[in-house]
Amino acid sequence: RRKQTSTCSIGRNRSTRLNSIRDPQFGPCVMFGLGGIFNEILKDVSFRLAPLEKRDALEMMQEIKAHKILDAVRGMEPVDRDILSEMFINVGKIGMDNDAVKEIDINAVIISGNRPIAVDALIVLQAA
Repeated sequence: RRKQTSTCSIGRNRSTRLNSIRDPQFGPCVMFGLGGIFNEILKDVSFRLAPLEKRDALEMMQEIKAHKILDAVRGMEPVDRDILSEMFINVGKIGMDNDAVKEIDINAVIISGNRPIAVDALIVLQAA
C-alpha cells in the first residue's frame, strides 16, 4: 500500500474534517466536523446518508456546535460554503459510485482565506 504525502504552510487557518464511511447497515455516509485534535477531543460531528444535496451539506455545517468557525472570525473571511458543499456532495458521490471504497478520510480540510483546501486524505478500499 502506497501513501502519498504532501505538505503546505497553513499559518493562521481553521481546520475541519470530511469523511465518507460505508456502514454495513446504512451504506455510504458522510461525516463533517472539526479537524485535527479538536475532532478527537470534542467529537463535534454531523452525519448524513449519501447521496447529499446542497441543502444537506449546508445543514451539516450548521449542526456542529463549532459552526461559527466557518463564519468571519478574528479578521478571517467566512468560508465559501458553496465550495465546501461541493466537497461534501462529491465525497458522498465517490462512496455511492464505488463499492470498493470503504472509507474516505480528509483530515484536514483547511479554510485558507475563504476557500476550503483538502491537505491530507486517505482512501481505504474494501478487502477483495
